[in-house]
Amino acid sequence: MEEADHAHGENDGWVISRPEDEGMDASLLEGLAPQFEGWTDANVHAALIVRHGKLVYERYFAGEDKAWATSLGRVSYHSGLKHDLRSISKSITSLLVGIAVDRGWIKNLDEPVFSYFPEHADLRTPEKAGINLRHLLTMSAGLAWNEYLPYSDPANSERRMIDAPDQCRYVLEQPIVRPPGAAYVYNGGLTALLATILQRTSGRPVDELAKEMLFGPLGIHDIEWVRYADGTPNAVSGLRMRPRDLAKIGQAVLARGTWNGSRVVSEAWVDEATSPHVNGESLFFYGFQWWLGRSLVRRREIKWVSGVGYGGQRLFIVPELELVVVVMAGLYDNPVLQAVPGEVILRRYALSAALPA
Repeated sequence: MEEADHAHGENDGWVISRPEDEGMDASLLEGLAPQFEGWTDANVHAALIVRHGKLVYERYFAGEDKAWATSLGRVSYHSGLKHDLRSISKSITSLLVGIAVDRGWIKNLDEPVFSYFPEHADLRTPEKAGINLRHLLTMSAGLAWNEYLPYSDPANSERRMIDAPDQCRYVLEQPIVRPPGAAYVYNGGLTALLATILQRTSGRPVDELAKEMLFGPLGIHDIEWVRYADGTPNAVSGLRMRPRDLAKIGQAVLARGTWNGSRVVSEAWVDEATSPHVNGESLFFYGFQWWLGRSLVRRREIKWVSGVGYGGQRLFIVPELELVVVVMAGLYDNPVLQAVPGEVILRRYALSAALPA
Protein backbone atom coordinates (compact mmCIF):
# COMPACT_ATOMS: atom_id res chain seq x y z
CA MET A 1 0.00 0.00 0.00
CA GLU A 2 1.13 3.51 -0.68
CA GLU A 3 1.92 5.70 2.29
CA ALA A 4 -0.47 8.42 1.11
CA ASP A 5 -3.30 5.91 1.20
CA HIS A 6 -2.19 4.57 4.55
CA ALA A 7 -1.91 7.91 6.32
CA HIS A 8 -5.55 9.00 6.08
CA GLY A 9 -6.96 5.99 7.85
CA GLU A 10 -4.70 5.52 10.86
CA ASN A 11 -6.24 4.52 14.20
CA ASP A 12 -9.51 3.32 12.66
CA GLY A 13 -9.12 -0.18 14.03
CA TRP A 14 -7.56 -1.85 11.00
CA VAL A 15 -4.43 -3.94 11.33
CA ILE A 16 -2.31 -3.52 8.18
CA SER A 17 -0.45 -6.52 6.83
CA ARG A 18 1.41 -7.47 3.66
CA PRO A 19 -0.39 -9.82 1.25
CA GLU A 20 2.45 -12.35 1.37
CA ASP A 21 2.28 -12.44 5.18
CA GLU A 22 -1.37 -13.52 4.86
CA GLY A 23 -0.67 -16.23 2.31
CA MET A 24 -1.49 -14.20 -0.80
CA ASP A 25 0.44 -13.89 -4.06
CA ALA A 26 1.67 -10.29 -3.87
CA SER A 27 3.10 -10.33 -7.40
CA LEU A 28 -0.33 -11.14 -8.81
CA LEU A 29 -1.94 -8.26 -6.88
CA GLU A 30 0.61 -5.86 -8.37
CA GLY A 31 -1.28 -6.04 -11.66
CA LEU A 32 -4.52 -4.63 -10.24
CA ALA A 33 -3.71 -0.92 -10.07
CA PRO A 34 -2.07 -0.70 -13.53
CA GLN A 35 -5.05 -2.49 -15.10
CA PHE A 36 -7.59 -0.04 -13.69
CA GLU A 37 -5.40 3.03 -14.16
CA GLY A 38 -5.24 2.07 -17.83
CA TRP A 39 -8.87 1.02 -18.12
CA THR A 40 -10.49 4.40 -17.53
CA ASP A 41 -13.91 3.29 -18.82
CA ALA A 42 -14.19 1.02 -15.77
CA ASN A 43 -14.17 4.19 -13.60
CA VAL A 44 -13.08 2.29 -10.48
CA HIS A 45 -12.55 4.52 -7.44
CA ALA A 46 -11.34 2.10 -4.76
CA ALA A 47 -10.23 -1.50 -4.34
CA LEU A 48 -9.59 -2.99 -0.87
CA ILE A 49 -8.77 -6.56 0.15
CA VAL A 50 -8.88 -7.92 3.70
CA ARG A 51 -7.39 -11.34 4.56
CA HIS A 52 -7.53 -13.00 7.97
CA GLY A 53 -9.03 -9.78 9.36
CA LYS A 54 -6.10 -7.63 8.19
CA LEU A 55 -6.07 -5.00 5.44
CA VAL A 56 -3.61 -6.30 2.86
CA TYR A 57 -4.43 -4.23 -0.23
CA GLU A 58 -5.80 -0.70 -0.63
CA ARG A 59 -5.73 1.42 -3.76
CA TYR A 60 -7.66 4.52 -4.78
CA PHE A 61 -8.14 6.02 -8.22
CA ALA A 62 -9.41 9.24 -9.78
CA GLY A 63 -12.65 9.31 -11.73
CA GLU A 64 -16.00 10.95 -12.35
CA ASP A 65 -18.47 10.44 -9.52
CA LYS A 66 -21.84 11.42 -8.10
CA ALA A 67 -23.24 11.73 -4.60
CA TRP A 68 -26.61 10.14 -5.28
CA ALA A 69 -27.94 12.39 -8.09
CA THR A 70 -25.46 15.25 -7.64
CA SER A 71 -22.41 15.27 -9.89
CA LEU A 72 -19.11 15.60 -8.01
CA GLY A 73 -17.06 15.94 -11.20
CA ARG A 74 -13.68 14.22 -11.20
CA VAL A 75 -12.64 13.08 -7.74
CA SER A 76 -9.16 11.90 -6.71
CA TYR A 77 -10.09 9.30 -4.14
CA HIS A 78 -8.12 8.51 -0.99
CA SER A 79 -8.95 6.63 2.20
CA GLY A 80 -10.43 9.71 3.89
CA LEU A 81 -13.26 10.24 1.37
CA LYS A 82 -16.75 8.81 1.62
CA HIS A 83 -18.40 7.09 -1.34
CA ASP A 84 -22.00 6.19 -2.23
CA LEU A 85 -22.88 2.62 -1.24
CA ARG A 86 -26.20 2.72 -3.09
CA SER A 87 -28.02 -0.58 -2.48
CA ILE A 88 -25.32 -2.03 -0.23
CA SER A 89 -27.36 0.13 2.18
CA LYS A 90 -30.02 -2.62 1.99
CA SER A 91 -27.58 -5.24 3.29
CA ILE A 92 -26.67 -2.95 6.20
CA THR A 93 -30.38 -2.43 6.92
CA SER A 94 -30.67 -6.23 7.13
CA LEU A 95 -28.01 -6.25 9.87
CA LEU A 96 -30.07 -3.65 11.77
CA VAL A 97 -33.12 -5.91 11.50
CA GLY A 98 -30.97 -8.67 13.00
CA ILE A 99 -30.01 -6.41 15.90
CA ALA A 100 -33.71 -5.61 16.45
CA VAL A 101 -34.50 -9.36 16.47
CA ASP A 102 -31.59 -10.03 18.86
CA ARG A 103 -32.92 -7.36 21.25
CA GLY A 104 -36.47 -8.68 21.10
CA TRP A 105 -37.88 -5.53 19.49
CA ILE A 106 -38.95 -7.65 16.54
CA LYS A 107 -40.37 -10.89 17.93
CA ASN A 108 -41.09 -12.97 14.86
CA LEU A 109 -40.18 -12.79 11.17
CA ASP A 110 -43.46 -14.51 10.33
CA GLU A 111 -45.44 -11.61 11.80
CA PRO A 112 -47.80 -10.06 9.20
CA VAL A 113 -46.42 -6.80 7.83
CA PHE A 114 -49.78 -5.07 8.28
CA SER A 115 -49.52 -5.51 12.06
CA TYR A 116 -46.84 -2.78 11.92
CA PHE A 117 -48.97 -0.46 9.78
CA PRO A 118 -52.39 -0.20 11.44
CA GLU A 119 -52.97 3.14 9.72
CA HIS A 120 -53.00 1.32 6.36
CA ALA A 121 -55.42 -1.44 7.41
CA ASP A 122 -57.76 -0.39 4.60
CA LEU A 123 -55.19 -1.76 2.09
CA ARG A 124 -55.16 -5.21 3.67
CA THR A 125 -56.68 -7.86 1.39
CA PRO A 126 -56.83 -11.62 2.08
CA GLU A 127 -53.82 -12.05 -0.29
CA LYS A 128 -51.78 -9.21 1.21
CA ALA A 129 -52.53 -10.38 4.75
CA GLY A 130 -50.04 -13.20 4.14
CA ILE A 131 -47.06 -10.85 3.58
CA ASN A 132 -44.64 -11.13 6.51
CA LEU A 133 -41.23 -9.71 7.47
CA ARG A 134 -39.43 -12.69 5.96
CA HIS A 135 -40.97 -11.80 2.57
CA LEU A 136 -39.69 -8.23 2.92
CA LEU A 137 -36.17 -9.46 3.72
CA THR A 138 -36.11 -11.84 0.74
CA MET A 139 -37.91 -9.48 -1.69
CA SER A 140 -40.61 -12.06 -2.24
CA ALA A 141 -43.69 -10.14 -1.07
CA GLY A 142 -45.45 -10.67 -4.41
CA LEU A 143 -46.33 -7.00 -4.96
CA ALA A 144 -46.23 -5.45 -8.44
CA TRP A 145 -42.95 -3.50 -8.76
CA ASN A 146 -40.58 -2.44 -11.54
CA GLU A 147 -37.21 -1.00 -10.64
CA TYR A 148 -35.59 -2.25 -13.82
CA LEU A 149 -36.70 0.81 -15.78
CA PRO A 150 -34.14 3.65 -15.88
CA TYR A 151 -34.38 5.90 -12.84
CA SER A 152 -35.11 8.75 -15.26
CA ASP A 153 -38.32 6.96 -16.29
CA PRO A 154 -41.31 8.28 -14.29
CA ALA A 155 -42.75 4.73 -14.28
CA ASN A 156 -39.80 3.41 -12.20
CA SER A 157 -41.41 2.11 -9.00
CA GLU A 158 -38.71 3.37 -6.62
CA ARG A 159 -38.93 6.84 -8.12
CA ARG A 160 -42.72 6.77 -7.73
CA MET A 161 -42.34 5.70 -4.11
CA ILE A 162 -39.92 8.56 -3.38
CA ASP A 163 -42.35 11.04 -4.95
CA ALA A 164 -45.37 9.64 -3.08
CA PRO A 165 -46.80 11.63 -0.14
CA ASP A 166 -46.67 8.46 2.02
CA GLN A 167 -43.97 6.03 0.91
CA CYS A 168 -45.12 3.05 2.99
CA ARG A 169 -48.68 3.46 1.75
CA TYR A 170 -47.44 3.56 -1.84
CA VAL A 171 -45.63 0.24 -1.39
CA LEU A 172 -48.50 -1.48 0.41
CA GLU A 173 -51.15 -0.34 -2.08
CA GLN A 174 -49.44 -2.10 -5.01
CA PRO A 175 -51.47 -5.02 -6.34
CA ILE A 176 -50.50 -8.60 -5.54
CA VAL A 177 -49.25 -10.33 -8.69
CA ARG A 178 -48.01 -13.61 -7.18
CA PRO A 179 -48.41 -15.35 -3.81
CA PRO A 180 -46.12 -14.01 -1.04
CA GLY A 181 -42.98 -16.13 -0.82
CA ALA A 182 -43.36 -17.59 -4.30
CA ALA A 183 -40.67 -15.62 -6.15
CA TYR A 184 -38.05 -12.90 -5.77
CA VAL A 185 -38.58 -9.53 -7.47
CA TYR A 186 -36.16 -6.68 -6.74
CA ASN A 187 -38.10 -4.15 -4.68
CA GLY A 188 -36.50 -1.31 -2.71
CA GLY A 189 -39.91 -0.47 -1.32
CA LEU A 190 -39.74 -3.56 0.87
CA THR A 191 -36.49 -2.27 2.42
CA ALA A 192 -38.23 1.07 3.05
CA LEU A 193 -40.95 -0.82 4.95
CA LEU A 194 -38.26 -2.60 7.00
CA ALA A 195 -36.65 0.75 7.89
CA THR A 196 -40.00 2.09 9.11
CA ILE A 197 -40.60 -1.11 11.12
CA LEU A 198 -37.13 -0.64 12.68
CA GLN A 199 -38.04 2.91 13.68
CA ARG A 200 -41.36 1.83 15.16
CA THR A 201 -40.00 -1.14 17.12
CA SER A 202 -36.77 0.47 18.37
CA GLY A 203 -38.24 3.91 19.00
CA ARG A 204 -35.47 5.72 17.13
CA PRO A 205 -34.80 6.75 13.52
CA VAL A 206 -32.80 4.25 11.51
CA ASP A 207 -29.71 6.51 11.33
CA GLU A 208 -29.59 6.83 15.14
CA LEU A 209 -30.18 3.10 15.54
CA ALA A 210 -27.32 2.36 13.11
CA LYS A 211 -24.99 4.79 14.85
CA GLU A 212 -25.64 3.37 18.30
CA MET A 213 -25.94 -0.35 17.60
CA LEU A 214 -23.79 -1.01 14.51
CA PHE A 215 -21.50 1.78 13.38
CA GLY A 216 -20.40 2.87 16.86
CA PRO A 217 -19.30 -0.63 17.93
CA LEU A 218 -17.42 -1.00 14.62
CA GLY A 219 -15.61 2.31 15.08
CA ILE A 220 -17.35 3.82 12.04
CA HIS A 221 -17.93 7.54 12.62
CA ASP A 222 -17.75 9.28 9.23
CA ILE A 223 -21.23 8.52 7.84
CA GLU A 224 -23.63 10.40 5.63
CA TRP A 225 -27.24 9.50 4.84
CA VAL A 226 -29.04 10.81 1.79
CA ARG A 227 -32.45 11.87 3.09
CA TYR A 228 -35.90 11.95 1.58
CA ALA A 229 -37.75 15.25 1.28
CA ASP A 230 -39.31 14.78 4.74
CA GLY A 231 -35.87 14.32 6.33
CA THR A 232 -36.15 10.55 6.78
CA PRO A 233 -32.81 8.77 6.15
CA ASN A 234 -32.82 6.67 2.98
CA ALA A 235 -32.06 3.15 4.25
CA VAL A 236 -32.71 1.71 0.78
CA SER A 237 -29.79 3.26 -1.09
CA GLY A 238 -28.70 6.42 0.73
CA LEU A 239 -25.63 5.51 2.78
CA ARG A 240 -22.24 7.08 2.13
CA MET A 241 -19.12 5.94 3.98
CA ARG A 242 -15.40 5.39 3.54
CA PRO A 243 -14.44 2.16 1.76
CA ARG A 244 -12.36 1.15 4.80
CA ASP A 245 -15.49 1.38 6.94
CA LEU A 246 -17.54 -0.68 4.50
CA ALA A 247 -14.78 -3.30 4.74
CA LYS A 248 -15.45 -3.40 8.51
CA ILE A 249 -19.07 -4.30 7.81
CA GLY A 250 -17.80 -7.11 5.59
CA GLN A 251 -15.33 -8.31 8.22
CA ALA A 252 -18.06 -8.34 10.89
CA VAL A 253 -20.20 -10.52 8.61
CA LEU A 254 -17.22 -12.78 7.84
CA ALA A 255 -16.63 -13.14 11.61
CA ARG A 256 -20.33 -14.08 12.00
CA GLY A 257 -21.31 -10.92 13.82
CA THR A 258 -18.17 -9.86 15.69
CA TRP A 259 -15.58 -7.12 15.29
CA ASN A 260 -12.27 -7.36 17.18
CA GLY A 261 -13.80 -9.99 19.44
CA SER A 262 -16.91 -7.96 20.38
CA ARG A 263 -20.37 -9.22 19.42
CA VAL A 264 -22.33 -6.76 17.26
CA VAL A 265 -25.09 -8.97 15.83
CA SER A 266 -25.89 -12.59 16.64
CA GLU A 267 -24.17 -15.44 14.86
CA ALA A 268 -27.62 -16.96 14.21
CA TRP A 269 -28.78 -13.85 12.36
CA VAL A 270 -25.66 -13.57 10.19
CA ASP A 271 -25.89 -17.26 9.31
CA GLU A 272 -29.55 -17.01 8.32
CA ALA A 273 -29.22 -13.67 6.53
CA THR A 274 -26.35 -14.95 4.37
CA SER A 275 -27.97 -18.31 3.56
CA PRO A 276 -29.89 -18.82 0.32
CA HIS A 277 -33.64 -18.30 0.75
CA VAL A 278 -34.87 -17.68 -2.80
CA ASN A 279 -33.59 -17.74 -6.37
CA GLY A 280 -32.49 -14.19 -7.17
CA GLU A 281 -31.49 -12.67 -10.48
CA SER A 282 -29.52 -14.61 -13.06
CA LEU A 283 -27.61 -17.41 -11.29
CA PHE A 284 -27.55 -15.69 -7.89
CA PHE A 285 -29.39 -16.80 -4.78
CA TYR A 286 -30.76 -14.23 -2.35
CA GLY A 287 -30.68 -14.18 1.46
CA PHE A 288 -31.92 -11.39 3.72
CA GLN A 289 -30.92 -8.45 1.48
CA TRP A 290 -27.61 -10.18 0.70
CA TRP A 291 -26.66 -11.81 -2.62
CA LEU A 292 -25.08 -15.27 -2.80
CA GLY A 293 -22.90 -16.29 -5.71
CA ARG A 294 -19.87 -18.26 -6.75
CA SER A 295 -16.73 -17.94 -8.83
CA LEU A 296 -14.60 -20.55 -10.57
CA VAL A 297 -10.85 -20.19 -10.06
CA ARG A 298 -8.51 -22.89 -11.37
CA ARG A 299 -11.43 -25.34 -11.49
CA ARG A 300 -12.26 -24.68 -7.86
CA GLU A 301 -15.72 -23.35 -7.02
CA ILE A 302 -15.62 -20.56 -4.44
CA LYS A 303 -18.87 -19.37 -2.83
CA TRP A 304 -19.30 -15.81 -1.64
CA VAL A 305 -21.79 -13.40 -0.09
CA SER A 306 -22.19 -9.92 -1.55
CA GLY A 307 -23.70 -6.52 -0.97
CA VAL A 308 -24.44 -5.01 -4.39
CA GLY A 309 -24.98 -1.33 -5.21
CA TYR A 310 -25.86 0.52 -8.41
CA GLY A 311 -22.91 2.00 -10.27
CA GLY A 312 -20.53 -0.87 -9.53
CA GLN A 313 -20.45 -0.83 -5.71
CA ARG A 314 -19.52 -4.26 -4.36
CA LEU A 315 -18.80 -5.81 -0.97
CA PHE A 316 -17.71 -9.45 -1.28
CA ILE A 317 -17.33 -11.79 1.71
CA VAL A 318 -15.59 -15.12 1.04
CA PRO A 319 -15.80 -17.26 4.19
CA GLU A 320 -13.76 -20.27 3.03
CA LEU A 321 -10.78 -18.06 2.14
CA GLU A 322 -11.26 -15.52 4.98
CA LEU A 323 -11.44 -12.70 2.44
CA VAL A 324 -13.33 -9.42 2.26
CA VAL A 325 -13.18 -7.37 -0.96
CA VAL A 326 -14.54 -3.83 -1.44
CA VAL A 327 -14.89 -2.22 -4.87
CA MET A 328 -16.24 1.31 -5.39
CA ALA A 329 -16.93 2.71 -8.86
CA GLY A 330 -18.84 5.39 -10.73
CA LEU A 331 -20.55 3.41 -13.48
CA TYR A 332 -23.98 5.02 -13.02
CA ASP A 333 -24.38 5.68 -16.73
CA ASN A 334 -23.01 2.35 -17.91
CA PRO A 335 -25.31 -0.52 -16.82
CA VAL A 336 -23.58 -3.00 -19.14
CA LEU A 337 -20.17 -2.53 -17.49
CA GLN A 338 -21.40 -2.20 -13.89
CA ALA A 339 -20.78 -5.77 -12.74
CA VAL A 340 -17.45 -6.20 -14.51
CA PRO A 341 -14.85 -4.39 -12.33
CA GLY A 342 -16.04 -6.08 -9.14
CA GLU A 343 -15.99 -9.49 -10.81
CA VAL A 344 -12.50 -8.89 -12.24
CA ILE A 345 -11.07 -7.64 -8.94
CA LEU A 346 -12.68 -10.50 -7.02
CA ARG A 347 -11.82 -13.39 -9.33
CA ARG A 348 -8.68 -12.36 -11.20
CA TYR A 349 -6.96 -10.71 -8.28
CA ALA A 350 -8.35 -11.43 -4.78
CA LEU A 351 -9.42 -15.08 -5.21
CA SER A 352 -6.55 -16.01 -7.51
CA ALA A 353 -4.00 -14.47 -5.14
CA ALA A 354 -5.52 -16.26 -2.13
CA LEU A 355 -5.62 -19.73 -3.70
CA PRO A 356 -2.45 -21.80 -3.89
CA ALA A 357 -1.37 -22.17 -7.52
